[in-house]
Amino acid sequence: MTFIRLIAGRNGFARGILGILVLLLASGIGVAADSFPFDQELLLEAAPMRPAKRMPILTVAPDGNATIDLWCKTVQARMEISDATVKIEPGPLPEALPEMMSDGQCSPGRMQADEDMLAALAQVTAWRKQGSSLVLVGPKTLQFRPSNH
Repeated sequence: MTFIRLIAGRNGFARGILGILVLLLASGIGVAADSFPFDQELLLEAAPMRPAKRMPILTVAPDGNATIDLWCKTVQARMEISDATVKIEPGPLPEALPEMMSDGQCSPGRMQADEDMLAALAQVTAWRKQGSSLVLVGPKTLQFRPSNH
């Protein structure tokens, strides 16, 4: 009879531990949240603006310094990132055009798109991972995916 009680006691103990683990996993404790994709080139999910092939790319260092390659120009930015929130402070657009540009790449439409993108980034308040993509949430949602080059 003692052996049966011992088995029943161990089985009850194992069930208790299993129950606690299930509760911890269900509540999110002990589950690592998706981390921000630092030091990766993140390409904006958008249709290209022809005739140029350049697409906006966001690269963020762990210290919060960021480079934003826009449709035409490149700006530096400062980002404050926490678990689900983000604040982006982009620098000003440079006056000069980039040196290595082909004819027509910095059209008035592309330069306006640069200004619109900077305004949208400055209004971002949250971020989340969606698969391998980074989604920046504000009045306009922007989705970036890791670059494959």
